[in-house]
Amino acid sequence: MAKIIMSPSKYIQGNGELKKLYEHTANLGSTFLILATEGGMKRTKHIIEESFKNQDKNLVFETFNKECSKEEINRLIEICKANGCDGVIGIGGGKLLDTAKAVSYYQKTSVVIVPTIASTDAPCSALSVLYTPEGVFDEYLVLPQNPNLVLMDTNIIANAPARLLVSGMGDALATYFEARACDISKATNMAGLLPSKSAYALAELCYETLLEDGLKAKLAVENKVVTPAVENIIEANTYLSGIGFESGGLAGAHAIHNGFTVLSECHHLYHGEKVAFGTLVQLVMENCPMEEIEEVILFCMSIGLPVTLGEMGIKEINPEKMMEVAKASCAEGETIYNMPFEVTPESVYAAILTADALGKQYL
Repeated sequence: MAKIIMSPSKYIQGNGELKKLYEHTANLGSTFLILATEGGMKRTKHIIEESFKNQDKNLVFETFNKECSKEEINRLIEICKANGCDGVIGIGGGKLLDTAKAVSYYQKTSVVIVPTIASTDAPCSALSVLYTPEGVFDEYLVLPQNPNLVLMDTNIIANAPARLLVSGMGDALATYFEARACDISKATNMAGLLPSKSAYALAELCYETLLEDGLKAKLAVENKVVTPAVENIIEANTYLSGIGFESGGLAGAHAIHNGFTVLSECHHLYHGEKVAFGTLVQLVMENCPMEEIEEVILFCMSIGLPVTLGEMGIKEINPEKMMEVAKASCAEGETIYNMPFEVTPESVYAAILTADALGKQYL
């Protein structure tokens, strides 16, 4: 079977790059739908307008309605049609960026991804994760191509709350372990082909970068400054993890994240915070060496990622609710079946409780 590595057409990372948005997008369209949250508009609209000043381009600004849902995608498609947009620029976080990608796919336009945070590995991927309007996981929308451009302004990202960068590290944490599981099981990646050796190498480098620079980057961002560690972690969270998960494959950790979306107690958590605990659950399922599990737990604790159910907001463990999480993790078509052994809701349930007990040992 063929192998593949998927990546955006262009990835640009640097301080102040948003000011050059026109320069970077001049050949990607004439009328752009620019999608941002209400807060994102306040922070970036003036920068964008200044970049496009006196240029022959039309900008249609629209506020994002919080969830990457089919309803929101359809609403934005109608706005694109009404304004003749031939390009979409998404400026914000993971769900907003996934929405921008989905809209551009259905409208057959170019798409530019401008993360204002480094909280997930979504920006580089040819994938949109769809949720219901209530925030429950719905389905994956696999896209035929990656974004035309991913633009990372490190100054903007460093001025976002440190918790968001930490969440990105939680998402990136799963990359190597899920790619490793797919490599062992010979599972296909998000494109339906075998993972490439280069994707596996990038996934491994992602994990090594987290361990080396994660805590230093968190401390720097807490002080609103950009250091080499911050630059490295932004690259790890976005590019290394993005290429690693998409071309290397997903397995248990992200499926378990999807399972936890059924609990209202977890809706306050960011994507990467749930994925981090899902990674710990996957390692328990694999019966990995204690040294490796301890390394992951201590890393999570050092930067503030949850290692227990209590830290995720689940103060009282209800066996029925935990089994709902386990069953949702094992839904038909879930990536948990890329694990190199048989998986059942019962085995996931057992691993969740064991991971929680392990985390409590260290806390």
